[in-house]
Amino acid sequence: MKRLVLFCCLSGCAQVAVSSAPAKKSVADVTEATKHAQDAFWSTLHDGRYDDIGAVLDRLQAAYLQQPNDPRTAAHIAFLHIWRISERTRQTSVTATITDDLMLARRYFEEAVRLAPDDARFAGFLAATTMSEGKIHHDEKLKRRGFFAMKDAVAAWPEFNLFTRGYAMSGLPHTDAHYAQALDDQWATLDKCTHSQVDRRHPSYAPFMAKETREGQERACWNSWIAPHNFEGFFLNMGDMLVKNGDPATAKEIYAQARLAKAYPSWPYRGVLERRIADANANVARFQTPGSDPEHQIMANTSFACMGCHQTR
Repeated sequence: MKRLVLFCCLSGCAQVAVSSAPAKKSVADVTEATKHAQDAFWSTLHDGRYDDIGAVLDRLQAAYLQQPNDPRTAAHIAFLHIWRISERTRQTSVTATITDDLMLARRYFEEAVRLAPDDARFAGFLAATTMSEGKIHHDEKLKRRGFFAMKDAVAAWPEFNLFTRGYAMSGLPHTDAHYAQALDDQWATLDKCTHSQVDRRHPSYAPFMAKETREGQERACWNSWIAPHNFEGFFLNMGDMLVKNGDPATAKEIYAQARLAKAYPSWPYRGVLERRIADANANVARFQTPGSDPEHQIMANTSFACMGCHQTR
């Protein structure tokens, strides 16, 4: 009995000690070291220099160790880990330890959300990486935690996180009910961005191009300095998802919307999109077959899974 009382007292002390610890506070890091690390992050991302990820990670990690309260630094470390695992087909040999990148991404997004809880972008990425980590570990509780966290992120910024949720689930089998939801999320993104219901059989974004903005939540619907080809990449991915779903006819029309972007002529992956249109019918079986030719996979499983939106040249 005395041991039980002692255990309860110690447990209570532990709970009090943890709950009374000071919360980690957000502090913007404006040192020269961090500025140079951030500049390296953006130039590497926009140039598509995948092989430089490790070197830039070292610089960001050094900045984080100096100031671990900057949400931007934490988020950029997470983004680099996501980029490395997402475009792993660039590597000549992919080892099992590549999954560590996903777990590190989740951990650093967790820090970013803790320090910037109102940034729904960070929340969406944290939810997506939590679901993916749960899949790696066959941890149903972790997957469900991520799933419901994503619902909150979608509610906070639907124009951004409907796409994030759908993209994260685009690798599921086309027969999975969650794949149907992922495709619905892409349609819902278009509806949110246009304040209408886009025609599901003959979609056309041309009437809405005058709505382009860099302000508010609807900026996620267009190209930006962060994602210079976000618009084109969105329609490339959505077209791929429609092809995988067995609807190449609608996919061709969705693919074609990417051409409406002013930046389309300078998009590094416009050739990919044009081939997608030409090969849409043949790609149905390819996209539905896991582990087939890496050149014939949906966008999320390619060497341009991130660069389709972020690379400038």
